[in-house]
Amino acid sequence: MITIFFLEYSKNFNGNDLNSEKIAGSEKTLINISNEIAKNKNIKVKVFNNAKDQININDVEWCNIKNILNFKKPDFLISMSDINLFPNYKCKKYLWSHSVQTIEKFIRKGQLIPFLKHKPKIILEGDYHYKNRSWMTSCFGKDILKISADDDFINTTIDVHNIPKNNVIFNTRPDRNLKVVLEAWKTIKKKVNNAILYINPPYELTKEEINLDIRIRHKGSKFDLIEDLKNSKLMLNPGHKGEVFCLVAEEARTMCLPIVTMGIGSLNERVIDNVTGYICSDLDQLISKSVSILKDDKLYLTLKSNLYEKRKTRTYKEVAYDFLKILNINGKN
Repeated sequence: MITIFFLEYSKNFNGNDLNSEKIAGSEKTLINISNEIAKNKNIKVKVFNNAKDQININDVEWCNIKNILNFKKPDFLISMSDINLFPNYKCKKYLWSHSVQTIEKFIRKGQLIPFLKHKPKIILEGDYHYKNRSWMTSCFGKDILKISADDDFINTTIDVHNIPKNNVIFNTRPDRNLKVVLEAWKTIKKKVNNAILYINPPYELTKEEINLDIRIRHKGSKFDLIEDLKNSKLMLNPGHKGEVFCLVAEEARTMCLPIVTMGIGSLNERVIDNVTGYICSDLDQLISKSVSILKDDKLYLTLKSNLYEKRKTRTYKEVAYDFLKILNINGKN
C-alpha cells in the first residue's frame, strides 16, 4: 500500500466543502485530486490541513496538520504552496505551487532554507507557470500538471442552440485587472445598450458604475456559479501575471462560454484564438471582440459550438493519472 500525504494550511475545510463558497481554486484542486487518487485501492490518501476533526470522506482521511507527527511517515509528501509545512520525514517530497513567486518573495517568506533542506521537486500548472519559475526555486526538478474543472461543470447539460441575454461575467478577484474590465466596459456599454456586467465581490460600486449596469454577483455555491455561467454570453477576463492556471476560465470553457482576454499570465492557455474566444493585443481589440460576440448571435453560436466539441477533453481522472506519473506510480488499480 502506497501512502500519500497532502499538506495545506489555508483554512478549515474538508472534502465535504467542494461545493461551498468558502473555498477557492487551490482548495478545490486539493479536494478533487485527493478524491480521484483515493479511488485507487493500492493508494492511501491523507490530507493534513486546518480541519478541526479527523474524518474519512470518499476514502480520503482528513486530519489536523498539528497532529501529523502522530502518523507513520508516508511514501510521498505533497505540500500545497508552502515548503515550511514539510515535517522531518525522510521520503519523497513535492511542492505543488499555485503562484508565480519571485526569488525575493521566496526568501522573504522564509522558503529558501527549508527548500534546500527538503529538496522538493516542484509541481507547476502550465507552460506560463513553468517558464516563470526560476532555476533557483526549482533546482531539484519541476513538472507540469495541468488541472481541470470538476465533474459538476463537465457533466452539466449544455444547450448549444441557446442564446442567453447579453450578460457578461468577470468572476475572479477584483485585484486581477478588474480595472481593465471596467475601463473597457464604458465603451462596450455604449455600443451594446442591453449588456450587463457581473463582477465578483468584494467591490463597492460607484453611482456611475451602477448606471452602467455593473452588478455585484452573489458569490454562492458552485451550483450558483454554474447557473451564472450558463446564463452569460461572454467572460471578459484580461488575465493577470499572477494567474498560473486560472480555474475560473477553465470552468467557463467547460461551460462553453466564450472568453475574451488579453492573454496575460496563463489566460492564453485557456483560449484558442478565433476558435473558442479571442486573445486581444490591446484594450481597443478587447472592446471590439466583446461587442462582436454580444451583437452577433451567429458568431456567438459558432464559438459555443467549437467549445462544445472540445469540452470533455480533460477530467480529474486524467489529472490524477498524470499526477501519479510524476510520482512514478502506476495509476492502474
